[in-house]
Amino acid sequence: MPEHTDTAAPNRAAAATGDPWLDAFLHHLAHERRLSPHTLHNYRRDLVRLLAWRAEQSLPDWTALSDGQVRRYVADRHRAGLSARTLARELSALRSLFEYLLREGAATHNPARTVRPPKARRRLPNTFDPDQLGALIDAGPDQGGDTEPLGLRDTAMVELLYSSGLRLAELIGVDTRDIDPADATLTVLGKGARTRRVPVGRAALAAIERWLAVRGLLAAQDEPALFVSARGRRIHPRTVQQRLRLWAERRAATHNLHPHLLRHSCASHLLESSGDLRAVQEMLGHADISTTQIYTHLDFQHLAQVYDNAHPRAKRKR
Repeated sequence: MPEHTDTAAPNRAAAATGDPWLDAFLHHLAHERRLSPHTLHNYRRDLVRLLAWRAEQSLPDWTALSDGQVRRYVADRHRAGLSARTLARELSALRSLFEYLLREGAATHNPARTVRPPKARRRLPNTFDPDQLGALIDAGPDQGGDTEPLGLRDTAMVELLYSSGLRLAELIGVDTRDIDPADATLTVLGKGARTRRVPVGRAALAAIERWLAVRGLLAAQDEPALFVSARGRRIHPRTVQQRLRLWAERRAATHNLHPHLLRHSCASHLLESSGDLRAVQEMLGHADISTTQIYTHLDFQHLAQVYDNAHPRAKRKR
């Protein structure tokens, strides 16, 4: 499978919409806030949809939007089958646009500020069974070339994602200097530019060592990234997703293997074994423990056992 090359032009998502204030806002996002092309595309798509709805309502400009009209928009979209997550994203885009208009003196209030989307049903992602995932990772080299540089790299990525519960962006951002083999730790730059240290398991360290032995065959001389593409530069997110899917297919995996699944499996397996929610929160890099509670899961039997063993009023007298 050829490795992915991103050729999208950064300014494509900020192309003119025909609305002067919306175009100015997208320019602000692209050049002042320097948002990624993907994020910029999402803003543009959502706000162009709102722009079309505004025209249907015969509203001459953005400042003609009232709180009630924004609520009506949300209600119309919800009745049309749009998910709460999508509506939350659209409202966020509209709030950001009005904050910009307020800053520029083009609006006097933000009609989206008090509007809330419908509550979303929170779904937990699937996880691999620990034994099933262990058997998948421990499977011997396949005919696709697991002993070749790209195969060794892919195995090291799978091991590190599962070992340390990294996000995809965090995996891509790892440099060779970030790993301390002697201490079995990795320094990670997470969301909000927050740095944390996470443990790296023995199997992951061994896989990384095998990859590092051949990394020089691919990596450009001045490239600091731990994981590089066939072109020798820092690997692209889409490439990681494609390669993990291929890696699993060659082993006849029952799940579609992707970075988030490995992160969630790592967190779930740790929590099921230890019951230490705070430790898992720190490892995952969650600012709020409520995120960890949603992200991970405990079956009721385990939760009941932890309660019986830990709560002062639940402990049985001996």
